[in-house]
Amino acid sequence: MSETLPRPATGASGPPRANTVVAVLAFAGIVVSLMQTLVIPLIPRLPSLLDASASDTTWAITATLLAAAVATPVIGRLGDMYGKRRMLLISLALLVTGSVVGALSDTLTPMVVGRTLQGLAAGVIPLGISIMRDELPAERLGAATALMSASLGVGGALGLPAAALLAERADWHMLFWTAAGFGVLATALVARLVPESAVRSGGRFDVAGAAGLSIALVCLLLAISKGAAWGWTSGLTLGLFLVSALTLALWGRWELRSARPLVDLRTTARRQVLLTNLASAVFGFAMFAMSLLMPQVIQLPKATGYGLGETMLTVGLVMAPSGLVMMAMAPLSARISKNQGPKVTLMIGALVVASGYGLNIALMSAIWHLVLVSCVIGAGIGLAYGAMPALVMAAVPVSETAAANSLNTLMRSIGTSISSAVAGVVLAEMTITLGSTTLPAQSGFRVVMAVGAGAALLAFVLASFLPRQRPAAPAAAANSPATHGAAHTG
Repeated sequence: MSETLPRPATGASGPPRANTVVAVLAFAGIVVSLMQTLVIPLIPRLPSLLDASASDTTWAITATLLAAAVATPVIGRLGDMYGKRRMLLISLALLVTGSVVGALSDTLTPMVVGRTLQGLAAGVIPLGISIMRDELPAERLGAATALMSASLGVGGALGLPAAALLAERADWHMLFWTAAGFGVLATALVARLVPESAVRSGGRFDVAGAAGLSIALVCLLLAISKGAAWGWTSGLTLGLFLVSALTLALWGRWELRSARPLVDLRTTARRQVLLTNLASAVFGFAMFAMSLLMPQVIQLPKATGYGLGETMLTVGLVMAPSGLVMMAMAPLSARISKNQGPKVTLMIGALVVASGYGLNIALMSAIWHLVLVSCVIGAGIGLAYGAMPALVMAAVPVSETAAANSLNTLMRSIGTSISSAVAGVVLAEMTITLGSTTLPAQSGFRVVMAVGAGAALLAFVLASFLPRQRPAAPAAAANSPATHGAAHTG
């Protein structure tokens, strides 16, 4: 049984206070999403910078992915139980600590530790959306959650050119010191301006459920992210997939029998929640293909006939406008959801992303082509990401908001991980030889673009089976403490 604490005084109530809370939470989300692209400009230099092999330095990225996967559902559940703002502050403190550790690193081990701590902050965005559900008036909730959800892509897109510029013009440790500074600022703003949520579920934390899900996720994502290097049919890769599957089966049985499960599988199995999470995973796959392809096309030598021969800084500048477009789409996403329902918004977003990849198949020979494509895909992502939390929150009890949003975020992350693996396999198989160097072929890029378009269309199909909702129902239902999770169907 959930408990509702006395609502804290919020000072000057109304739009000014709501605007402040939204701005602070969105800023915190952007800061956390910056961690996705923080080390990308350093990847070619990491072996020499950390005195390690190229294969070992990939752990600087893999560790963040694994930590985020483990932390997201756990932090979400703890937020529902013990206070969302409290867990938000703990997450930001982990980000700051990880950034400082990274800034002080000159070898691989402390760098991996720092990146792991940064990954543990991944729950900030679902926690922020959940705080908005509890604190904002219904008429503000749609646009606010759309902006918060889009911050996952905004920070990555805007952070890439900044990280590339810092990496080129300053000592690489400045990347981590800058991240720590932003983290400290976000922590201070949250502590000062964001109230603690009045809604808590209470109860005892499901330690066994958290351990089981963590083991299953780590094995799954480790196999996906390292499968190409280890061999997809190697004993280690297949063993990890097997352990993941068996652990998930046992975990599911435990969660169904637990009085206070980490993830309420009965709620998760509701048609609206299940289909939204499946669509999110597929959409995460479609979204990430752009982030994988464009940097390579832009940086490949002009001698290939399709590479543009530009620098990482140019990559960042090409992709940065997509982040601004995502942010601009947040209010439009909320308006469509209010008038037509978030199901329609998600379907439109999927079609826009698919059309962006279709354009990319034909237009990839000039910088402006890629800027146009990234903006179109960014618009679709902004629309869809704004609809996902509205769909989830309209179908779950208010006491499970953070856990449900965290699971939805996790599903997107799993989709992006699978996207990376699939793109890697395609580009490794379809190659050309330039001198003594083997490079991905243009046909390989086009195949991955077609797969990305197909994934977006599959997300459209999944979304079409969502229950039809009356306009404005998600926002109203999401903001009502009396909500028991029933979606309005027609």
